[in-house]
Amino acid sequence: MLVPVMLSGGAGTRLWPLSRELHPKQLLALVGTHTLLQDTVRRLIGLEVGAPMVVCNEAHRFLVAEQLRAIDCKPRAIVLEPAGRNTAPAIALAAHATLAGEEGDPLLLVLPADHVIPDVVAFHAAIDVASAAARNGALVTFGIVPTTAETGYGYIRRGSLAAGSYRIAEFVEKPDLARAQLFLSSGEHYWNSGMFLFRARRYLEELERYAPDIAAACANSFAGAVRDLDFTRIDPIAFRDCRSESIDYAVMEKTADAVVVPLDAGWSDVGNWTSLHAACQHDAQGNALVGDVMVEDTHDSYIYAASRLVATVGLRDHVVVETKDAVLVAPKDRVQDVKKLVARLKAAGRYEHSLHREVFRPWGSYDSIDIGERFQVKRLMVHPGGVLSLQVHHHRAEHWVVVSGTARITRGDETYLLEENQSTFIPIGVRHRIENPGRIPLHIIEVQSGSYLGEDDIVRLEDRYGRQGTNT
Repeated sequence: MLVPVMLSGGAGTRLWPLSRELHPKQLLALVGTHTLLQDTVRRLIGLEVGAPMVVCNEAHRFLVAEQLRAIDCKPRAIVLEPAGRNTAPAIALAAHATLAGEEGDPLLLVLPADHVIPDVVAFHAAIDVASAAARNGALVTFGIVPTTAETGYGYIRRGSLAAGSYRIAEFVEKPDLARAQLFLSSGEHYWNSGMFLFRARRYLEELERYAPDIAAACANSFAGAVRDLDFTRIDPIAFRDCRSESIDYAVMEKTADAVVVPLDAGWSDVGNWTSLHAACQHDAQGNALVGDVMVEDTHDSYIYAASRLVATVGLRDHVVVETKDAVLVAPKDRVQDVKKLVARLKAAGRYEHSLHREVFRPWGSYDSIDIGERFQVKRLMVHPGGVLSLQVHHHRAEHWVVVSGTARITRGDETYLLEENQSTFIPIGVRHRIENPGRIPLHIIEVQSGSYLGEDDIVRLEDRYGRQGTNT
């Protein structure tokens, strides 16, 4: 059995302002109509694989689950990390979760959920070669056939050939330009893709041999795992002391059984705005244009408009990204510095590093349209069957107007339906809830008024989604 494992971590810094800490790039539709996570799942159609497993940050759990449901994918499990600890522990948790529900020693196909791979046929062919090597005990990584002297990737130097895969002679850190040019001309070096294939028990054996502390922490953490709705929660206390380490450092650079399978499939890790521009379709002037964009004398640029018209004149090799609450303008050769802006936003205590103006919840989303002294206006969208928590506010009242759909309202001891163009009022201190009993999304305009309008003025009395606190 081949079990796909999607690693859906990430801090959302390099593609800011589209990508945010609580809405990272794998959960965005950056190339095409599906998100990168959805494309990672759909890319496996045609292979003999089991249901995928996803390892993700706890804060992303409902977005991940909803995106899988949107493409009719029922995952084997969604394993929640209480804290990010890099790839070696994440893959160990996936191995334990797979072995808990599977006899024998299944193969794990480990795939970061934020890559772009246009040539699916070549990708499948490489998986077939890697599967054969993994069945014989090898720990396989996929090496990307380089097309440029890239200094932003680590490299793998191949050794002797055996049945379509190569022994790994050397892992090389990110080189300077001169060394990268030598690697490109040698024909013996590949970009390190971060994709792997091996048997679950085989990986855990090598992890225990070369990083026994990580192996023990992950085993102890998963021993305390519990099922919660669609999710598998590990023991957070046991996992807290697990050190952060990549699979390359922990295992692949040390094991004697590491091999590399070449992959030439148009791969990109979409690691910054320049690589995203390269991965997109271009107009005759080399521009990638998304949304309501008008350009004049603009060339080789990436222009993204999320909520309004964006117009440019006379740009060359630039990135312009507009969202509802932030705009980025940068030369393409400076996009690596975007993470410095994100760090400054975080240090300043601003929300923009973490959240979009539109915030997603398991029941739907809300968008803060306007805010002023003692008032705030939001647009709520509730999925069919979605239910907000039964809650109370101590400092604000709320007025609700149904724009489209049907709402079932709980207000105090009352329960009633609101149709389009109908409204209701929720006084301060009265328990309340919104449900969508219909088959189409419910849209509501909410006007809040009161002395304090923060999201922490919520006391949840009941919640279908098992949430605690105010911002999950």
